[in-house]
Amino acid sequence: MTSISSRIVAVAATFAVAVVLPACSSSQDHAEHPTSTTTSVTVAAHNADDVMFAQMMIPHHQQALELSALVPDRSSNPAVVDLAAKIAAEQQPEINTMKALLLQWDVDPNAAADHGGHGMGMAGMVDDATMTRLDSLKGPDFDTLWLQSMIGHHQGAIEMAKAEVANGQSADMTTLAKSIITAQQAEIDQMKQMLGG
Repeated sequence: MTSISSRIVAVAATFAVAVVLPACSSSQDHAEHPTSTTTSVTVAAHNADDVMFAQMMIPHHQQALELSALVPDRSSNPAVVDLAAKIAAEQQPEINTMKALLLQWDVDPNAAADHGGHGMGMAGMVDDATMTRLDSLKGPDFDTLWLQSMIGHHQGAIEMAKAEVANGQSADMTTLAKSIITAQQAEIDQMKQMLGG
């Protein structure tokens, strides 16, 4: 799975360069030389489902980072602390990849949060009341609510990723979605065991 993530990041970095390079040409050059560099950049095939998935998954992942950031000061369980660090380490690069792909498709990655502004269609998002409660808890009570919240959050991400695999056109985005399904399902299984123990 690491090699897949590395490949996606590498491709995303290439895309970012491909987007930046044509910007160096002036508009006058385009008028005089219609076959300039810009026309030779091939944008990988994608569709509206790919764009929507990224625009929704970016803020979804950002909330997972917020949830993970709560853990070090509130949990005394090393397994919970390690899991939160692992989730953050996985999801930040995925956010970067999705933003790079949106740039390649001429979509503003910073508009992502506005797309699902009211949480519409973003399965598994933790509500404000639960976030506030998590902020006030410590120790085993925090661990239990955090694990329950993150399980639901991961289940929502998997649901969104499965829709991307079924309907998306971008090979890079669907590969990322498959990676999300595999990683987060394994983490759900781990968190359920932690709650059961």
